[in-house]
Amino acid sequence: MNTNHRLHYLVRRTHRYLGVFIGIQFLFWTLGGLYFSWSDMDYIHGDYQRKAAPMLKVNDSLAAPNRVLENLAVQHPIDQISSIQLIDILGRPYYRVEIVHGMHHKQFFLADAISGKLRPALSKVEALKMATEQFVGQPRVTKVDYLSATNGHHEYRESPLPAYAIHFDHPSKTTVYVATEMGAVTKFRNEKWRIFDFLWMLHTMDYQSRDNLGNVLLRVFSILGLCTIASGFFLFWLSRKAPRV
Repeated sequence: MNTNHRLHYLVRRTHRYLGVFIGIQFLFWTLGGLYFSWSDMDYIHGDYQRKAAPMLKVNDSLAAPNRVLENLAVQHPIDQISSIQLIDILGRPYYRVEIVHGMHHKQFFLADAISGKLRPALSKVEALKMATEQFVGQPRVTKVDYLSATNGHHEYRESPLPAYAIHFDHPSKTTVYVATEMGAVTKFRNEKWRIFDFLWMLHTMDYQSRDNLGNVLLRVFSILGLCTIASGFFLFWLSRKAPRV
């Protein structure tokens, strides 16, 4: 076998085995891309199921934010204040204070916007009422879970905790998440979102947290994909120059 034949044979075998090795991942990338591009993101995010937030009505004079911070400082050490927001909780105005400890740890506190007094995190009854009021229609609640921690694969990962996960009897199999210390409905998760999330994991090849686009496995397969494409072009060029074997 002369040099041209050996080179042609080597490139052909390399291209074949690279194609088999990464072909399944290429299929996952293609399926994921099709699902992402053909899906309505408003539906996946559950926006169509969520009522617009009510306008905040304030008929009484509000306590000054400084008063809230003074009450907070008595009970909790304050490192840095990230934000103070005026929010609505079941028709009543409250301040939501976000403080930061160190560089990354965030903590939320709620205070009555009229009296300035701190209040506890949302109760289960309050969370249920908020989730039901914000859900379009009147679906039945089937189960309520209290979350104090989540792992990298949970659909509520990297979201404010603690929270109540409120499951509804609905064709979309929707779960509404209410963060107790934030005093807010934070996430709607339905079946389409879960399919999206699974395909996203296959797309990013991050099987730990799903959202790390710089993981080693994705980089390796991306390089192998380029090698497969390059070997295909090279094989095409060799096929024009060398006799068929």
